[in-house]
Amino acid sequence: MDIAASETEWGPTPPAANLNGNWHYQFRILLLGDSTVGKTSLLRRYTERCFIPAPCPTVGVEFYSRMMELPPGIKVKLQLWDTAGQERFRCITRSFYRNAVGVLFIFDMTNRRSFENIFEWYNEVTNVMDKVIFLLVGHKCDLQSMNRVTTEEAQGLATSLGTHFIETSAKDDINVDLAFETIANTIYEALRTKEIDLQEGWDGVKVIHKRRASSIQRKKQPPSKGKCQC
Repeated sequence: MDIAASETEWGPTPPAANLNGNWHYQFRILLLGDSTVGKTSLLRRYTERCFIPAPCPTVGVEFYSRMMELPPGIKVKLQLWDTAGQERFRCITRSFYRNAVGVLFIFDMTNRRSFENIFEWYNEVTNVMDKVIFLLVGHKCDLQSMNRVTTEEAQGLATSLGTHFIETSAKDDINVDLAFETIANTIYEALRTKEIDLQEGWDGVKVIHKRRASSIQRKKQPPSKGKCQC
């Protein structure tokens, strides 16, 4: 892990911006859910501002990134991991669980099975990770006539998981930014209040900290001989 941020009673003190990367924190976030729920479409809409109707299925794990700014002027790099939903790739995706700080659980509003399987994804993650920020996302909300999951049901599930629920559509660009902004803000708040602690060797949160000159304690020079020390 990079040099940890200093801490106050309010939590991590925002480190100075890295002049090369121009960011304060990096958050590693996973997108989990069944195959074809639209994880890749959401990521490409968010990071590339485009919509591809039928992207190729993800094989193993791929990652995307995007910079964002959180108040008050905290620059964050989101490292977003797109995971395969097929069972045969689970052994690969599981290896990434421990080094993530956030998880977006994605289901397809038109596919009830994908909604019911969220419990399985949740249990799989919590069996490995102690502290992690969750967000439940119902995708393809533009297909209202085909919905198989009600908003009330999804909100109830989110409450039982201790998180929030957001409906999104990569096709119509509905609440896509909101979903990623919500989880990033929640992660930062958890860092600020010390609900999440920075740990050596953990890649869920990386910090770039430029030491300020004012905070450096200079060594006192020994007094010169033969001079008055008044």
